[in-house]
Amino acid sequence: MRIRHKHSLYQLTFLPRFFPVNSYFVEEADGLTLIDAALPYSAKGILRAAEHIGKPISRIVLTHAHGDHLGALDALKLQLPHVPVYLSARDVRLLDGDLSLDADEPGTPIRGDIPKKLQTRPDVLLHDGDRLGSLLTVSAPGHTPGSMAFLDTRNQTLIAGDAFQLRGGIAVSGQLRITFPFPAMATWNADRALATARKLADLQPTLLAVGHGSLLEQPTAAMEQAIRTAQAAIGGKEHVTSNRS
Repeated sequence: MRIRHKHSLYQLTFLPRFFPVNSYFVEEADGLTLIDAALPYSAKGILRAAEHIGKPISRIVLTHAHGDHLGALDALKLQLPHVPVYLSARDVRLLDGDLSLDADEPGTPIRGDIPKKLQTRPDVLLHDGDRLGSLLTVSAPGHTPGSMAFLDTRNQTLIAGDAFQLRGGIAVSGQLRITFPFPAMATWNADRALATARKLADLQPTLLAVGHGSLLEQPTAAMEQAIRTAQAAIGGKEHVTSNRS
C-alpha cells in the first residue's frame, strides 16, 4: 500500500503498480472520513493507516456500489461496528440485486462488479447537496446511476470516484484507455458521465482525487481536455449511428 498526503487528504493506494485502487481519508476535527473501501484484503491497511495518522475513523462514505470500492466494507464494519456507512439512495438498490432503471434514466445496462455477498448496508442514504463535515456531496451519475463525488469546501479538493480516471491518462468515465480499460468497461452510460464531468469541472477543484490513478493538482485544464475528447468520441458515435439509420 502506498500513502500520499495533500492538504486534508490522504490517498491510500493498493496494488499501485498493476491495478491501482484508491481509498481516501479526509481529516476532520472529529476524526477521519474514509471514502471507499478498496479491495477485500484492504481492511488491515486502512486501519493501520488510520492508526498512523492518529485519528479514529468517524464515517465510511462510498462513491458507488462497485466491488473495488466496497471490497473491505464488511471487514471494516466488523472492526468498527458503530461507525456509520454512507451510500447514495440510488446505488443502494444495486446491493440488493436491483438493476432496474428509472423512467428518466437511459436504457443502457448497469455494468461492473456489484458484490453479491456483501452483508453491510448503509446507515445513511446520500442525496445531492448533503453535507458530511467539510464535504459537500455532489451527484455524479454515469459510471453508475447513483455515483457520488465529494468536494472538500475548505480547499476545493474533489474526490470524484470513477467519474474520471487518471491511470492510463486522464479520461471521462466511459472513455476507453487501452493501458487501463477497466473503468470504461464498467461504466453504465457515457452521456451521463460526460454531463457529470462538465459539472465537476465547473466546481474548479484545486486537487482531483479519483478511484484509479495519482492525485492531480490544478486539474481543471486537464479535465476540460478530457471532456472535449469524450465529447468528440460520443459525437462521432452519434454521427455513425445517424448515417446507418
